Amino acid sequence: SINAEYMGAVENDATLVEVNPLVETPDGRVVCIDAKLNIDDSADFRQKKLFGLRDTEQEDPKEVAAEKFGLNYIALDGNIACLVNGAGLAMATMDIIQQNGGSPANFLDVGGSATTEAVTAAFKIITSDPNCKGILVNIFGGIMRCDTIANGVVAASKTVGVKVPIVVRLAGTNQEQGIQILADSGLDLISATNLDDAASKIVAAIQ
Repeated sequence: SINAEYMGAVENDATLVEVNPLVETPDGRVVCIDAKLNIDDSADFRQKKLFGLRDTEQEDPKEVAAEKFGLNYIALDGNIACLVNGAGLAMATMDIIQQNGGSPANFLDVGGSATTEAVTAAFKIITSDPNCKGILVNIFGGIMRCDTIANGVVAASKTVGVKVPIVVRLAGTNQEQGIQILADSGLDLISATNLDDAASKIVAAIQ
């Protein structure tokens, strides 16, 4: 019944319970043919039995690795990797890459509390994609400070040994410090003043 479906969602911390198709048989029985159930990731401490059923071998290894560092990563089919803070900015970044004739290789949101270690992990993940021909770092510093991202970009570039062009656009909290860190790094990084400038530069750099 609808009531049972509702209680099942509440008791299991579900963010989605979808029964489709639901059919009525010739003898009057109502049967669920298929269903989809999504459980809130934040409820793992409460739903240990359900989360114990997870098989990470059935998932993209890059997405599993990203989760360990609190990164939101989804692989796509393009060749320009994106490292952005905030889901909305990530979506806008992918759209503008496409408007400039490029194609995003991933959705990667580092969130508002990423450390240098997390940024380094992000670079390792996105550069492990053989389709990655360039990287666009687009950060708007609010909670996330631009100098933290800059230190992470420098450390990651040196640790991972990135061989593809990197375009960096920083704006917001500690913007000047972040830009100076990049300038003093000695790395061949391409600076951008705004998002459209960044997208056009990374598309041109991979040609």
